[in-house]
Amino acid sequence: MGRRKKIVQECERLMDEPENIRNIAIAAHVDHGKTTLTDNLLAGAGMISDDTAGEQLAMDTKEDEQERGITIDAANVSMTHEYEGKNHLINLIDTPGHVDFGGDVTRAMRAVDGALVVVDAVEGAMPQTETVLRQALREGVKPTLFINKVDRLISELQEGPQEMQERLLSVIADVNELIEGMTQDMDDVDDWTVSVEGGTVGFGSALYKWGVSMPSMQRTGMDFGDIIDLEQAGKRQELHERTPLSNVVLDMVCEHFPNPLDAQPRRIPRVWRGDDESELAEGMRLVDDEGEVVLMVTDIGIDPHAGEIAAGRVFSGTIEKGQELYVSGTAGRNRVQSVGIYMGGEREEVESVPAGNIAAVTGLRDAIAGSTVSSVEMTPFESIEHISEPVITKSVEAQTMDDLPKLIETLRQVSKEDPTIQIEINEDTGEHLISGQGELHLEVITQRIEKNQGIPVNTGEPIVVYREAVQRESDTVEGISPNRHNRFYISAEPLDQEIVEAIQLGEASMDMPEQERREALQDAGMGKDDSQDVEHIHGTNILLDQTKGIQHLNETMELFIEGLEDALDNGPLAQEPVQGTLIRLHDAKLHEDTIHRGPAQVIPATREAVHKSLIDGHIMLLEPMQDVRIDVPNDHMGAASGEIQGRRGRVDDMYQEGDLMVVEGIAPVEEMIGFSSDIRSATEGRASWNTENAGFEVMADSLQTETIMEIRERKGRKLELPPSIDYI
Repeated sequence: MGRRKKIVQECERLMDEPENIRNIAIAAHVDHGKTTLTDNLLAGAGMISDDTAGEQLAMDTKEDEQERGITIDAANVSMTHEYEGKNHLINLIDTPGHVDFGGDVTRAMRAVDGALVVVDAVEGAMPQTETVLRQALREGVKPTLFINKVDRLISELQEGPQEMQERLLSVIADVNELIEGMTQDMDDVDDWTVSVEGGTVGFGSALYKWGVSMPSMQRTGMDFGDIIDLEQAGKRQELHERTPLSNVVLDMVCEHFPNPLDAQPRRIPRVWRGDDESELAEGMRLVDDEGEVVLMVTDIGIDPHAGEIAAGRVFSGTIEKGQELYVSGTAGRNRVQSVGIYMGGEREEVESVPAGNIAAVTGLRDAIAGSTVSSVEMTPFESIEHISEPVITKSVEAQTMDDLPKLIETLRQVSKEDPTIQIEINEDTGEHLISGQGELHLEVITQRIEKNQGIPVNTGEPIVVYREAVQRESDTVEGISPNRHNRFYISAEPLDQEIVEAIQLGEASMDMPEQERREALQDAGMGKDDSQDVEHIHGTNILLDQTKGIQHLNETMELFIEGLEDALDNGPLAQEPVQGTLIRLHDAKLHEDTIHRGPAQVIPATREAVHKSLIDGHIMLLEPMQDVRIDVPNDHMGAASGEIQGRRGRVDDMYQEGDLMVVEGIAPVEEMIGFSSDIRSATEGRASWNTENAGFEVMADSLQTETIMEIRERKGRKLELPPSIDYI
């Protein structure tokens, strides 16, 4: 126990020296070796024994093991590392690579200043590599690159030094191209591309625990020639001893990642829209441990003994036990029960945690992932934007009625821990619907409910979430209230894709100052006049108020918006959410008397007007799509492409990469249900694949009516569509 205690004391000492702190995340495409690498770093820093590092995952190559041998939750670990005579405290978050858990990656990036991007030397930069890089750069987090699995180039592909160098350089070039494309519009970032000479690229094998970089070669005198010789001779242990991976990576972290003092002045304006002249802003920029407490919660975990643990980045002040803190968006204050830091993977309670660190806090019962927690009421940090939205839903019911209250409580907890999950409790049918990013996402969640909470549940078949969207500009239509005294005149038209993206990324929202929102919408291509009339944004739909001087409209607007939201959440075709639509309110005739323009009149009138305009704009059903990439040996290529084509998909590209064929295509989410078992049997288990959500596409005309009817039947709605929908 003595050694561990010493490490804890050392961490506590280092917490107070922000210039020696590095907060970093490891991010990569699924299965490129992040977790194995983290094991190595912990062993190198003396947190776990050297012999077991990497072993836990050494056998994690078969698909059925992969399914559960993947990182699902971002894990926090802390370690110390001596670099140039100084000890450094490194707080690291190991993030998941699987697309279904992308939300964890986005949240982790908010807590850190540097991202170690891991790429598999054989596979190169993959779709998910691009996604995690984009998530990092959008948060103002600086990247470095580690190319993993270099041993495979030597042992499996038998490459010589020349070939190897060419391959590694092309991986670096691909990553730099991504970085350049994403940072060219950022004024606060100088050149963030990575380079071997600059020491921001490392190579190695997390499995065999060796690594090299330009600085380490200069230090140890080992070059690629020596490495190839030792690897071919099977002297992997010697290789690990002569140039241990953990030193190479941890040195790179200490030298090239910014400490909180460097990073916070750049990051605060990116993630916080409060008054930058205020004392609070100054405290965050200076990482002032005597300032007001500001904590951004990035993760909520459950500890069987301590209850809920909120982990997050302390941007200013010092958190200690007994403080009464505000949680953004909730009333009253929460009392801090305990504070701690992560040591290895375990939480160690400490007296206090100062600014610049990642802390684990209990007692913040109102906090959810994404909350701002502070000692004074303040403008919260910007909400964390999740790039993908839920595309698949399952119903969950408790097997016995007695478990029902417990199930509802657990579902609430789940949505607190993972904001990318949506929970809906349907009062009419008594069903509980969980929506998530994919089949695996929901499967993991429902398994956890059964295992951790011991609630036996029945889950329904997966249901796909559709959308509805107009295809052309509609005429101006009229909506009339039941008492015939109020009339609204509106039209609908499709929004430009760029404007929709600006809303999805949070670049334009109703929380922003009006001027800023106008500029953002104009940048995305909206006309100047339109951008000044924006009255409301709901989902990816915008309402423009283009009326002139109508009496009583101001006080009626709230009801109008309520009706509008209801109409957009339940589209006219199948009650699926409407997206990407611009609604213009041209005119309104309102009754003089408040009593005659109450909710019972205005809401139905609005709903009627919105649905009429959508139908006149030829609203169609959109279905969620997934990009599919399959890597498969040559002789199974036909079977693999057949699996995509047989699912109403299309194959966009096929090419050779190493000894495998890559098949790339796109297919509807609905047809991808059960894909994993089918592809396995079609290719005798030799294929590896991954999917990414690719937004929504208009469904083929021939399938529209049938699908709409199926959904209406499931929702218990009447089966005839209004006669005006004759265009399908």
